[in-house]
Amino acid sequence: MTNILQELSADMAGVVQHTRDSLVRITNGRSGAGAGTVWSSEGLIITNAHVVQRAAPTVVLPDGRALPARVLAHDPQRDLALLSVKASGLKPLALRDGQKIEPGELVFAVGHPWGVARAATSGIVIGLGADLPEAAATRREWLMVSLVLRPGNSGGPLVDTSGRLLGVNTIMTGPEVGGAVPVHVVKAFLREATLN
Repeated sequence: MTNILQELSADMAGVVQHTRDSLVRITNGRSGAGAGTVWSSEGLIITNAHVVQRAAPTVVLPDGRALPARVLAHDPQRDLALLSVKASGLKPLALRDGQKIEPGELVFAVGHPWGVARAATSGIVIGLGADLPEAAATRREWLMVSLVLRPGNSGGPLVDTSGRLLGVNTIMTGPEVGGAVPVHVVKAFLREATLN
């Protein structure tokens, strides 16, 4: 029994470490900082609109380099922003269709809560959709999860047990209920951003 638990623990730690390789820290020149997720190896970063607030953000890469970022697209309605930094060889996460995730699946959120760098938390999926009670006030589609998100988690990755990106961590709606923007919503935002 102990070996099984040790293997499970090691597997979970491996998923978190893999996710950290795609996690960035974002500062917007004001107090506080948020997170972001590497979207492409050529310097595209996805985060929340409320993290950057159209300021001139700085992105701290996983290797510690701090680079000025350009805001390419900003959508307060979906609370998403696309940033660009002059870097290459970054490590994006594989994507998973969040529409096919099932309630009860184990997930991990990685970010910088309360300034604790590259911290992780875990929980389970509650549900997906715009008609969930937790999402009713915003009228947006959410991936709702039973885990604790804190300031500094915003914009960071929510991943499954294989380290695939399910969504962008965004809000807390209760003591242990968090919401992420699902990957398919992020993809729609990016499609629209490239057309404009």
